[in-house]
Amino acid sequence: GEWQLLTSSDLNAELDSIQSNGSLFFDENSFVLKIPSKGLTKAGTWLLSDGGLQFYDALLPDTALIDSSVYMVADGEAYLKLYHKGQLKSSLQAGSFTSIVQNEKLVVKEFSESELSLEYANNVYDFAKQQKVIPSTVNQLKPTTGFTVESCLRGILGIFSLLLIAVAFSENRRAINWPLVAKGLLFQFVFAVLVLKVPFVASVFEVISSFFVKIISFTQVGTEFLFKSFVTNKIEIALVNFVIQVLPTIVFFAALTSLLYYYGILQKVVYGFAWLMKRFMNLSGAESLSAAGNIFLGQTESPLLIRPYLNKMTKSELMCLMSGGMATIAGGVLAAYIGFLGGDDPVQQLFYAKHLLAASVMSAPAAVVAAKILVPETEKYNESLVLSKDNLGSNALEAIANGTSDGIRLAVNVAAMLLVFIAFIAMANFVMEDLIGEYTGLNDRIAEFSVGGYKTFSLQFVLGLLFAPLSWLMGVAQEDIILVGQLLGEKTILNEFVAYVSLGDMKVSGKFTEEKSIVMATYILCGFANFASIGIQIGGIGALAPNRKATLSSLGIKALIGGTLASLFTAVLVGIIL
Repeated sequence: GEWQLLTSSDLNAELDSIQSNGSLFFDENSFVLKIPSKGLTKAGTWLLSDGGLQFYDALLPDTALIDSSVYMVADGEAYLKLYHKGQLKSSLQAGSFTSIVQNEKLVVKEFSESELSLEYANNVYDFAKQQKVIPSTVNQLKPTTGFTVESCLRGILGIFSLLLIAVAFSENRRAINWPLVAKGLLFQFVFAVLVLKVPFVASVFEVISSFFVKIISFTQVGTEFLFKSFVTNKIEIALVNFVIQVLPTIVFFAALTSLLYYYGILQKVVYGFAWLMKRFMNLSGAESLSAAGNIFLGQTESPLLIRPYLNKMTKSELMCLMSGGMATIAGGVLAAYIGFLGGDDPVQQLFYAKHLLAASVMSAPAAVVAAKILVPETEKYNESLVLSKDNLGSNALEAIANGTSDGIRLAVNVAAMLLVFIAFIAMANFVMEDLIGEYTGLNDRIAEFSVGGYKTFSLQFVLGLLFAPLSWLMGVAQEDIILVGQLLGEKTILNEFVAYVSLGDMKVSGKFTEEKSIVMATYILCGFANFASIGIQIGGIGALAPNRKATLSSLGIKALIGGTLASLFTAVLVGIIL
């Protein structure tokens, strides 16, 4: 970051520190130091050593001039020494180039997040960290307050409201298994407390999350090879965009998931989660496996785990399968969301990785809760817990190739959907803003009241108002309910990728008032619950069990409601804790 020089002092003169002008900037591996009053200008590299943090001069253009050289051989070694005005500047020995100037060190005496003290040439320079200036148009986020009486009451109100919605759409209210519902919500809440509030569990989860962050860095290596310029050998700034940074992650992670599936590693993890859910929530073997599989796989890949059961599954089990697919996200897009929301900041990537992974795990039991209220179990089901033997290839290379092909199809599909849906949003907003809003005076009325920061009559404004009451019931700050309402509407009507694009824009532009609202929105959007997914599931699952297509079609809208409620349950419970 940038540091401002406050005072300087001469160690030999034994004088008090005096105020001076100067600055220091250093990033991951280089630094620039400027102190005009001392005629001091340095640039180079820094590293950690036994003596602490050390800065090393680089060969600057005005000191790298060479006017003479000497070639010599001593003890069987060849040397080439380079001079400027009789002063040795550098030497070349055994293919290694050494800069003599690098012997000078700027020693760090004291260092903290806000203060830095450097010693050089018998002088001590004291710096203070320059804070980034936040424009007045950008809100300063209120930090999360943790568990409070208010957050608890708002959370209870939210859960009660969501349960009422689920009961209102239930096929058989008398058959609802309320102990199972209570266990599912308790499972979610305990998991949220462990991940977000217990240091040991949080650290373990952060290690798992860092795995996804590391995957993004691997993807970037391949991306740089494909898209770097032949002239500058770097990715041009104009190309650092959604297509370059996000979509390749989907392809790579799809291939990695396929490889883990081929070796049986993923199945063992899924089986562990399924066993836990079956024992704790008394589910059938098939719905336990599908619910656990949805944590890591997509809504059309997870049914492969239970292919032998599909034709004989009960209506309630199929509802659980479909709701789980809509309530969670595939590993490939999970990694993509981490890169998209976290940008190129490893700290932000880890922050969102933890929350996105927690959301996907917590939404699995939440989907079971919603499904068992909407379509309660009234038939006899199979309790056996046995995974399908499908291995997605005859060898590891074929598994990687198959996963890559699936990832390419998914990435192209995501890009195409974004292109089309965002274009349709622009077209709808043209009609609403430039025609209806302009000629009826709605734009001026909305700008006058400034509801949720909107200035015109637009699709986002309508969705925000429509879903704002539900956002308030969930515990979102009143100032942010229309923003979160808009995101929920975009996710449901369009898809979660479009909504995450909007969330990223809102986050960067500082529209949110509370950090809690951004985190809750992250959980709300973490699922495939949208109208397009109904067709995807009927086609994907129906291909594995053609004689169940009629049942799948009849459950489509209810599965959408169940998947949406599951994400909302998760967000409410997290909101209580934050």
